[in-house]
Amino acid sequence: MFVCHNDGVTSGPAARTRPDLEPLPENPPVSYVMPVLNEAAHLAEAVRAVLSQDYPGEQELLLALGASSDGTDTVAAELAAADPRVRLVANPRNDIPIGLNLAIRASRFPVVVRVDAHAELPAGYTAAAVEILRRTGAANVGGVMEAKGRGRFQRAVARGYNSPFGLGGGSWHHGEDEIDSDSAYLGVFRREVLEEVGYYDETLRRAEDWELNHRIRAAGHRVLFTPKLRVTYWPRDNWDALRRQMYATGVWRGHLVRRHASTPWRYLPPPAVALLVAISVLVGLLQAVGVARGPGWAFAHVPALGYLAGVTAVGVTRLGGSGAVDRLLNVVVLATMHLGWGAGFIKGWLTGATTTVDRSRVV
Repeated sequence: MFVCHNDGVTSGPAARTRPDLEPLPENPPVSYVMPVLNEAAHLAEAVRAVLSQDYPGEQELLLALGASSDGTDTVAAELAAADPRVRLVANPRNDIPIGLNLAIRASRFPVVVRVDAHAELPAGYTAAAVEILRRTGAANVGGVMEAKGRGRFQRAVARGYNSPFGLGGGSWHHGEDEIDSDSAYLGVFRREVLEEVGYYDETLRRAEDWELNHRIRAAGHRVLFTPKLRVTYWPRDNWDALRRQMYATGVWRGHLVRRHASTPWRYLPPPAVALLVAISVLVGLLQAVGVARGPGWAFAHVPALGYLAGVTAVGVTRLGGSGAVDRLLNVVVLATMHLGWGAGFIKGWLTGATTTVDRSRVV
């Protein structure tokens, strides 16, 4: 049976009595873990943001190095040679959950901070996260993914990420209150909880954060969102990379929905739109070859045309930008997010996702 439900976290796994965690000491040692693949252009900046955290406790940074082809390993080796807090772990299979688990198991400290090589931690991030863990007794705390862009296309993608019309209304994109959440962006974890639930699921290639947080909540622990933590995220900077990312992410989300036989309602509009657009395209082809005749077939195009009009209106009037080109890019980005993710979701829901890999970072 397939079940839809809302996004609240007051029922289901989170409603169980929470087990007590030992109080954290003041300024406990912290281990940062970062999976890395083809990030030569961003790695030094991401590592610098970690190592410059104004945090009085002991710190270490574990880089899980995939099989990069852009000189990332050289950059990583230089960073490790320059600072003894940086240690390198090989991740020849490339998958993010495997790299994260390798880094976590090689790390030593009671607080584990997930870091993305394509993101930058702001000053004070670690101190604020640890204070929230200590104050709330949460097992994991995360904040806002604040997308930014350098080039014109990347800035349009960032506007899509930061808008509820792009990736939806998840708290880690737009939340303004400290609340319990079904997942968290990146995450600052209590190590003992990661050990308790068995770390990241290494059979997944995307959506590993949501799945891990689902098990943390099922074990009775608290996952917390707070707007006090804001992380700069640099999204894909070209259309093909965005398309690949959205499709792979949608496939793995559909795979998880297939596994759990339930889904929040907010995941359903993109696959519905993708299906309606596909029907319109198919009917158009049948009309072009003379198979679909008669005025009644025109109704098959109404939903797709309505979506096109709506996404154009939103992209032009609601996302911003500095001119006509920016607003046109807004429309392209939104449509790519919706249709790519939605088509991927349908594929993952129907057939699973074991062979789907996100190649949007491969060079």
